[in-house]
Amino acid sequence: MTINFQYVRMAKSEAMNEFAKERLDKLAKKYDWIINAQVHFKAEHDSKKQNGRVCKMELSVPGPRIFAESYEDTFEKAIKNTIQDLDKQLRKRKKTFQTH
Repeated sequence: MTINFQYVRMAKSEAMNEFAKERLDKLAKKYDWIINAQVHFKAEHDSKKQNGRVCKMELSVPGPRIFAESYEDTFEKAIKNTIQDLDKQLRKRKKTFQTH
């Protein structure tokens, strides 16, 4: 599985890349049919709310792509929540597969 990282309105972070890569590798071991992952990190600055951290992930899999995003106060929480949402969607997708 290849993983592409993008950063919006912030500097690149190798620590966040590694953290997200570890989590995505666990998903890839569990679901070996994942082809590609697109990961977007974004720092949002809203005057009404505190600074928000957004993590968006899109997985290329057989069938339609799977997408999830989380808006949290830290990137670590956002990554964890996004991975949990992706895992739920992947479990549902796996149930639809048929063996031939």
